[in-house]
Amino acid sequence: MNMLDDEDDQSFHATRDGYSHLSDVEWDAVERMGSTMGIHAVSVMLEALNRDAQHATIAKFIQNELDAEREKVALLHQQGSQQAELLREQGAQQFELLRQQQAAAGGSMHSRRPETLTIDISKYRGVEEDSLLRWFVELNDAIRARRIDDEEMQVAFAQSNLAGRAKTWALGTQVARPICVWVVGSLQVAAQTNI
Repeated sequence: MNMLDDEDDQSFHATRDGYSHLSDVEWDAVERMGSTMGIHAVSVMLEALNRDAQHATIAKFIQNELDAEREKVALLHQQGSQQAELLREQGAQQFELLRQQQAAAGGSMHSRRPETLTIDISKYRGVEEDSLLRWFVELNDAIRARRIDDEEMQVAFAQSNLAGRAKTWALGTQVARPICVWVVGSLQVAAQTNI
Protein backbone atom coordinates (compact mmCIF):
# COMPACT_ATOMS: atom_id res chain seq x y z
CA MET A 1 0.00 0.00 0.00
CA ASN A 2 1.52 3.30 -1.08
CA MET A 3 0.64 6.34 1.01
CA LEU A 4 0.99 8.59 -2.01
CA ASP A 5 -1.96 6.86 -3.63
CA ASP A 6 -4.27 7.29 -0.63
CA GLU A 7 -6.85 9.86 -1.69
CA ASP A 8 -8.68 9.92 1.67
CA ASP A 9 -5.91 11.75 3.51
CA GLN A 10 -5.14 15.00 1.64
CA SER A 11 -2.71 16.28 4.30
CA PHE A 12 -0.44 13.26 3.78
CA HIS A 13 -0.87 13.07 0.00
CA ALA A 14 2.26 14.94 -0.98
CA THR A 15 4.37 13.44 1.78
CA ARG A 16 7.28 12.09 -0.26
CA ASP A 17 7.99 15.61 -1.43
CA GLY A 18 7.61 16.93 2.12
CA TYR A 19 9.99 14.27 3.48
CA SER A 20 12.67 14.31 0.81
CA HIS A 21 15.31 14.07 3.54
CA LEU A 22 14.27 10.43 4.13
CA SER A 23 16.11 7.76 2.17
CA ASP A 24 14.27 5.22 0.03
CA VAL A 25 14.80 2.58 2.72
CA GLU A 26 13.39 4.92 5.36
CA TRP A 27 10.42 5.81 3.14
CA ASP A 28 9.67 2.09 2.59
CA ALA A 29 9.73 1.71 6.39
CA VAL A 30 7.30 4.67 6.71
CA GLU A 31 4.93 2.92 4.28
CA ARG A 32 5.17 -0.30 6.32
CA MET A 33 4.47 1.76 9.46
CA GLY A 34 1.40 3.18 7.71
CA SER A 35 0.11 -0.29 6.90
CA THR A 36 0.68 -1.34 10.53
CA MET A 37 -0.43 1.75 12.49
CA GLY A 38 -2.52 3.57 9.93
CA ILE A 39 -1.56 6.41 7.61
CA HIS A 40 -3.09 9.15 9.72
CA ALA A 41 -1.19 8.07 12.86
CA VAL A 42 2.11 8.00 10.94
CA SER A 43 1.37 11.42 9.43
CA VAL A 44 0.65 12.98 12.82
CA MET A 45 3.74 11.36 14.34
CA LEU A 46 6.09 12.52 11.56
CA GLU A 47 4.70 16.08 11.61
CA ALA A 48 5.25 16.28 15.38
CA LEU A 49 8.92 15.23 15.14
CA ASN A 50 11.95 17.10 13.88
CA ARG A 51 14.18 15.48 11.21
CA ASP A 52 16.59 13.83 13.65
CA ALA A 53 13.72 12.39 15.68
CA GLN A 54 12.07 11.15 12.46
CA HIS A 55 15.29 9.33 11.47
CA ALA A 56 15.59 7.88 14.99
CA THR A 57 11.94 6.75 15.08
CA ILE A 58 12.17 5.14 11.65
CA ALA A 59 15.48 3.47 12.60
CA LYS A 60 13.86 2.10 15.77
CA PHE A 61 10.94 0.75 13.70
CA ILE A 62 13.37 -0.93 11.28
CA GLN A 63 15.34 -2.36 14.21
CA ASN A 64 12.12 -3.74 15.73
CA GLU A 65 11.28 -5.37 12.38
CA LEU A 66 14.77 -6.89 12.22
CA ASP A 67 14.49 -8.16 15.80
CA ALA A 68 11.10 -9.72 15.04
CA GLU A 69 12.55 -11.44 11.95
CA ARG A 70 15.54 -12.67 13.96
CA GLU A 71 13.17 -14.14 16.53
CA LYS A 72 11.27 -15.90 13.75
CA VAL A 73 14.52 -17.27 12.33
CA ALA A 74 15.69 -18.38 15.77
CA LEU A 75 12.35 -20.08 16.38
CA LEU A 76 12.52 -21.80 12.98
CA HIS A 77 16.10 -22.87 13.71
CA GLN A 78 15.06 -24.25 17.09
CA GLN A 79 12.12 -26.10 15.54
CA GLY A 80 14.41 -27.41 12.79
CA SER A 81 16.92 -28.62 15.37
CA GLN A 82 14.16 -30.33 17.32
CA GLN A 83 12.86 -31.96 14.14
CA ALA A 84 16.38 -33.07 13.18
CA GLU A 85 16.86 -34.60 16.63
CA LEU A 86 13.48 -36.31 16.37
CA LEU A 87 14.43 -37.68 12.95
CA ARG A 88 17.75 -38.93 14.34
CA GLU A 89 15.94 -40.67 17.18
CA GLN A 90 13.40 -42.20 14.80
CA GLY A 91 16.21 -43.33 12.49
CA ALA A 92 18.06 -44.91 15.40
CA GLN A 93 14.88 -46.68 16.51
CA GLN A 94 14.22 -47.95 12.98
CA PHE A 95 17.82 -49.10 12.66
CA GLU A 96 17.58 -50.96 15.97
CA LEU A 97 14.29 -52.55 14.89
CA LEU A 98 15.79 -53.64 11.56
CA ARG A 99 18.87 -54.98 13.35
CA GLN A 100 16.65 -57.00 15.69
CA GLN A 101 14.59 -58.29 12.77
CA GLN A 102 17.76 -59.22 10.90
CA ALA A 103 19.15 -60.96 13.97
CA ALA A 104 15.89 -62.86 14.38
CA ALA A 105 15.88 -63.79 10.70
CA GLY A 106 19.57 -64.70 10.88
CA GLY A 107 18.88 -67.00 13.82
CA SER A 108 16.20 -68.80 11.86
CA MET A 109 18.52 -69.09 8.86
CA HIS A 110 21.17 -70.83 10.92
CA SER A 111 18.65 -73.33 12.25
CA ARG A 112 17.81 -74.68 8.81
CA ARG A 113 20.31 -76.55 6.70
CA PRO A 114 21.79 -74.51 3.85
CA GLU A 115 21.07 -75.76 0.38
CA THR A 116 24.07 -77.11 -1.48
CA LEU A 117 24.80 -76.16 -5.04
CA THR A 118 26.05 -78.95 -7.23
CA ILE A 119 27.60 -78.15 -10.55
CA ASP A 120 29.29 -80.83 -12.60
CA ILE A 121 32.67 -79.88 -13.96
CA SER A 122 34.58 -82.28 -16.09
CA LYS A 123 37.93 -83.29 -14.69
CA TYR A 124 40.82 -81.87 -16.65
CA ARG A 125 43.35 -84.62 -17.27
CA GLY A 126 45.80 -82.77 -19.47
CA VAL A 127 45.40 -85.08 -22.47
CA GLU A 128 45.06 -84.00 -26.10
CA GLU A 129 41.26 -84.28 -26.41
CA ASP A 130 40.59 -82.08 -23.34
CA SER A 131 40.03 -78.41 -24.06
CA LEU A 132 41.79 -76.28 -21.47
CA LEU A 133 39.81 -73.18 -22.40
CA ARG A 134 36.47 -75.02 -22.07
CA TRP A 135 37.54 -76.35 -18.67
CA PHE A 136 38.45 -72.82 -17.47
CA VAL A 137 35.06 -71.50 -18.65
CA GLU A 138 33.28 -74.29 -16.73
CA LEU A 139 35.48 -73.64 -13.72
CA ASN A 140 34.83 -69.87 -13.73
CA ASP A 141 31.09 -70.46 -14.07
CA ALA A 142 31.14 -72.83 -11.10
CA ILE A 143 33.20 -70.39 -9.00
CA ARG A 144 30.77 -67.54 -9.75
CA ALA A 145 27.74 -69.75 -9.10
CA ARG A 146 29.12 -70.88 -5.76
CA ARG A 147 30.19 -67.31 -4.95
CA ILE A 148 33.71 -68.29 -3.99
CA ASP A 149 35.48 -64.97 -3.36
CA ASP A 150 38.66 -66.09 -1.63
CA GLU A 151 41.45 -66.68 -4.19
CA GLU A 152 42.96 -69.58 -2.26
CA MET A 153 39.56 -71.28 -2.16
CA GLN A 154 39.21 -70.72 -5.91
CA VAL A 155 42.56 -72.42 -6.48
CA ALA A 156 41.66 -75.29 -4.16
CA PHE A 157 38.37 -75.70 -6.03
CA ALA A 158 40.22 -75.70 -9.36
CA GLN A 159 42.71 -78.27 -8.08
CA SER A 160 39.88 -80.50 -6.91
CA ASN A 161 38.72 -80.68 -10.52
CA LEU A 162 42.06 -81.78 -11.96
CA ALA A 163 42.85 -85.36 -12.86
CA GLY A 164 45.68 -87.37 -14.35
CA ARG A 165 48.69 -85.51 -15.72
CA ALA A 166 47.24 -82.07 -14.86
CA LYS A 167 46.74 -83.01 -11.21
CA THR A 168 50.25 -84.48 -10.99
CA TRP A 169 51.72 -81.30 -12.49
CA ALA A 170 49.69 -78.98 -10.15
CA LEU A 171 50.61 -80.94 -7.03
CA GLY A 172 54.27 -81.06 -8.09
CA THR A 173 54.31 -77.30 -8.61
CA GLN A 174 52.67 -76.71 -5.24
CA VAL A 175 55.17 -78.97 -3.45
CA ALA A 176 58.08 -77.30 -5.22
CA ARG A 177 56.87 -73.85 -4.14
CA PRO A 178 54.94 -74.28 -0.86
CA ILE A 179 55.09 -70.59 0.07
CA CYS A 180 53.54 -69.54 -3.24
CA VAL A 181 50.03 -68.07 -3.04
CA TRP A 182 48.02 -69.71 -5.77
CA VAL A 183 45.49 -67.77 -7.80
CA VAL A 184 43.36 -69.03 -10.66
CA GLY A 185 45.01 -66.59 -13.07
CA SER A 186 48.52 -67.89 -12.35
CA LEU A 187 47.26 -71.47 -12.58
CA GLN A 188 45.79 -70.69 -16.00
CA VAL A 189 49.03 -69.15 -17.29
CA ALA A 190 51.18 -71.95 -15.89
CA ALA A 191 48.89 -74.62 -17.31
CA GLN A 192 48.96 -73.07 -20.77
CA THR A 193 52.76 -72.89 -20.87
CA ASN A 194 53.46 -76.40 -19.50
CA ILE A 195 50.65 -78.49 -20.99
